[in-house]
Amino acid sequence: MEIQSQSNIFELDTVAAFCRHAPVNIPASQEGPLSGLSYGLKDIYDVAGIPTAFGSPAWLKSHPIPTVSAAFIETLSNAGASLLGKTHTDELTYSILGMNAHYGTPINSASPERVPGGSSSGSAAAVAAGLVDFAIGSDTGGSVRAPASFCGIYGIRTSHGRISLAHARPLAKSFDSLGWFAKDPDILIKVGETLLGESASNLRKKPKYYLLKETFQLVPDTIAACLKKKILTLFSKESVGEVSISPETLAQWAETFRIVQASEIWKEHGQWAEQHLTEFGPGIKERFEIAKSLNPQVIAVAQAEKNRIEKYLRDLLNSLSDENTEAILILPSTGCVAPLLTSTAAELEQVRKQLFQLLCIAGLGGLPQVSLPISQYEGAPLGLSLIANTQQDLFLLSIAKGLSIK
Repeated sequence: MEIQSQSNIFELDTVAAFCRHAPVNIPASQEGPLSGLSYGLKDIYDVAGIPTAFGSPAWLKSHPIPTVSAAFIETLSNAGASLLGKTHTDELTYSILGMNAHYGTPINSASPERVPGGSSSGSAAAVAAGLVDFAIGSDTGGSVRAPASFCGIYGIRTSHGRISLAHARPLAKSFDSLGWFAKDPDILIKVGETLLGESASNLRKKPKYYLLKETFQLVPDTIAACLKKKILTLFSKESVGEVSISPETLAQWAETFRIVQASEIWKEHGQWAEQHLTEFGPGIKERFEIAKSLNPQVIAVAQAEKNRIEKYLRDLLNSLSDENTEAILILPSTGCVAPLLTSTAAELEQVRKQLFQLLCIAGLGGLPQVSLPISQYEGAPLGLSLIANTQQDLFLLSIAKGLSIK
């Protein structure tokens, strides 16, 4: 892709992906593995001298302009990548659909009548529209995986804590992870090698695949059948087993995630939020009020459950792996296509509830997950995901690169 200058990125931005309140252009500082590639940056990451809005005009006006940049920006610049601009996010990143009441909804190029997904909405929209080669997002409850699936592109949520989030606006610190999008799996893994500081050439294990039983039971039969048909094609040379994740329901897991996330959000931002609740958009205000009202005993129970699930998932993956193989779980990324822009508030809330039953798994486990653009359903993109054990991020990216997805 020919790198565009900052002076015309807004002219080229036909999908409302980039933040006009935060114009920034950081050219590559030298040649490297990412030479010639351009990227967008979710507007939660600080760039020295550039405002960080965090998807919120209230935040923008009440916080100083950062004086220090997130460290990975220099890493990307030294690897040859050029930053073209900051991209929109859902308000305070506290949503999953990509609809910001203040800055608008970036256009989903793959299905313009549908939402792009959030909260990394602008980053996903910019990649899907071909405005940049890759884009940096973040993922707390699915903010890379959902828009990747909805926009028909690749997206990875990295292992919790694998890449520093210093000089990034937090949402819920025990879940927050850096992630990125690309249309091309070769670019996806090149960015991974750069940010992770590892080489895929050093990988020696082979993947061992398992369908995550409950996740396919959760989605409509027609979508499950669509995905399984693609799985047979993608993994035709592999032996794909099946594993049950838990005797409990994923709805219970999603509730655990919701409580812990909300409690951490209130702890992090509650004092500031109370002063600005009247300035929040629909849904965001209500979520903060719910977070404030959580009972401390309920939070303590959910936190203990979160810790148990994390250990359970990591132990499960270890038990399915050996010295030569690494277990990989296969599941629907979202289990649905992106909802229509004309959906009612009740319909959107129902989608959110379903999404989190799938998206909470990697979040609770602190695990890496990559969403693959493998299919279409009702004329809209539908993603399939792979989850690996913690720190196996590059292994996942190497699998994505090796699959023949058309």
